[in-house]
Amino acid sequence: MKKELLFVILLFSFLTQAQQKLEFSYDNAGNQITRVLCLSCTSKPAKEIKEIEALTEDDLLKFSQEDVISYYPNPVKEELYLAWQLPAENNVSLIKVFSITGQLLIEYKVDAKANSQNIPFQSYPSGIYAVLLNYSNGEEKSIKIIKE
Repeated sequence: MKKELLFVILLFSFLTQAQQKLEFSYDNAGNQITRVLCLSCTSKPAKEIKEIEALTEDDLLKFSQEDVISYYPNPVKEELYLAWQLPAENNVSLIKVFSITGQLLIEYKVDAKANSQNIPFQSYPSGIYAVLLNYSNGEEKSIKIIKE
């Protein structure tokens, strides 16, 4: 009887898996679109990381119609690229980076002729950050950035 019970336990352990897997897929905005319970999954190779060769217009996110503020990538790993196209009478004068708690992390004074700025994020921990752009006419625009 003990041998039969041991045989059944061993057979059962070979036929079942210790853990079941849930697989998720997401759209480009990061929203979950499917969730699949995989009972007999084999491990898949890790996704390849796409190296950026050149920025295209499709890569950049438009901020508004009158002010074109583009930023890439979001979520950011190492460096955030900001670019803007504003009417001639307006320009970005100051860029501030805030933590989720509202702490000012860094501030960049921007030359009136500049139309882009790179912001390093390597030294910051993963989380959510706010980038605030101050315009010369007194307006402000904020962008939510996720650091991986």
